[in-house]
Amino acid sequence: MDIRHQTKLLISHINQDVALDKHAVDKLSSILVFKKLNKKEFLIRPRETANTMNFIVQGCMRSYYLDENAQEHTLQLGIEQWWINDLYSYLSRKKSRMYVQALEKTLLVQLPKKELDKLYIEIPEISHFFRTKIQNAYVAVQERVIDSMSDNAYDRYKSFRKAYRDIEQRVPQYIIASYLGVTPEFLSYLRKKHS
Repeated sequence: MDIRHQTKLLISHINQDVALDKHAVDKLSSILVFKKLNKKEFLIRPRETANTMNFIVQGCMRSYYLDENAQEHTLQLGIEQWWINDLYSYLSRKKSRMYVQALEKTLLVQLPKKELDKLYIEIPEISHFFRTKIQNAYVAVQERVIDSMSDNAYDRYKSFRKAYRDIEQRVPQYIIASYLGVTPEFLSYLRKKHS
């Protein structure tokens, strides 16, 4: 997939929410960085700072952290035309505590923070687009926290299947289990019991 096609996919994605004129498209296109990741390759590791917004053109990714017992906890999954990042590190400018990793060979279009911050001032539509994306991410995290405290494991699994309909077959079961906060064995039991 060539750079022009990747750029076109990003612009088309943004234009679903805001209308970018030719000037805005040209300015945005001038700051884009294109990155390829191999399966299992990391985009971000703990103690690094997230410096880009990352649009998935092709592939599948996840973000996760390790607890004090080296147990993985998956926080986010992403596929084509989704965004993935450590927003805490990106927004606070603090070091990441997470890993952001490719689960498949992945192509990203990246928007570097310094250049994107300038575009927020020059092109209000881009500012509006990312403000909306970040607000939606905050709402999703809050919903997920509340659901994890109030829903049983099967309800969390049903919600996962509804939200991530196109991901379940692409992601190993142990990662889905870590996203849901259950063991792989218990996830297997839930799938069999409710199939």
